[in-house]
Amino acid sequence: MIDALLALFAPLVEFGFMRRALVASLALSIAAPPLGVFLMMRGMSLIGDAMSHAILPGIALGFLFAGFSLPMMSLGGILSGLVVAGLAGSVSQMTGHREDAAMASFFLISLAAGVLIVSLGGNSVDLTHVLFGSILAVDTTALLLIASISSLTLLGLALMFRALVVECLDPLFLRGQGVRGGLVHGLFLALVVLNLTAGFQTLGTLMAVGLMMLPATAARFWSSRLEGLILIAILVAACSSVAGLLLSYHLDLPSGPCIILISGGIYLLSALFGRRHSLWRRLRRRASPLAARYGDATFPRQTKDPGP
Repeated sequence: MIDALLALFAPLVEFGFMRRALVASLALSIAAPPLGVFLMMRGMSLIGDAMSHAILPGIALGFLFAGFSLPMMSLGGILSGLVVAGLAGSVSQMTGHREDAAMASFFLISLAAGVLIVSLGGNSVDLTHVLFGSILAVDTTALLLIASISSLTLLGLALMFRALVVECLDPLFLRGQGVRGGLVHGLFLALVVLNLTAGFQTLGTLMAVGLMMLPATAARFWSSRLEGLILIAILVAACSSVAGLLLSYHLDLPSGPCIILISGGIYLLSALFGRRHSLWRRLRRRASPLAARYGDATFPRQTKDPGP
């Protein structure tokens, strides 16, 4: 049994490319899921997906001018994501159009433009690399970039944590304290763009948001406290990363899709058997006559006679 476990985890120790992939995925697993939790709390879950496509034109332009130069592609992705976020916010404020609708419109334009630019400057192999990433090809430069962005994200979240929580619960109170909600919102979206740019090298622009949102949505079935949501989301992302890398190595499968699929499998299991709002909890409440009668919040359960 022990020998089998050692053989299972041996690639993470023996091969340098596996060690770099592990460190990169764990760094993303620490920084991205907390952002996903706040996106979920703010009702912006699909905004993360839109932003992951918004960085594609900048990455494509960096690739067109400098080839597979990670610094240039990352810089282009960051600038492109910030421009799209700014344009969507400006259109929303000037026209009254919902921000999520404006973001969806710009992300479709960005996706089409990015694919067109990559196709003009490369071939189908280059397009696949940009769209789906290659975590096993992470080099020292990419690792340093991912580690730097993850550290910056954690620092930014620590500085804005209270403001983000208050903005999610009561934006008017935050404004009354003299803090501009738009500034907090903009800085938060900037952190999202940074993490998606860091994730494109490992998971590609199409799946970079997966490690941000799937662990966060899975955590929702296990905890109702913010601290619990963040901790569980990080654990789900880290376990998915390790398991996905090992599965891809032993079965000769693409690493990025394996990581995302395992994270998606954990989400489905959480939806079925989680402690809160899962299918199992709902069926259990319906099976109990007392729960069916008193489980609703409108009729709180009483343990003794309340008296006259």
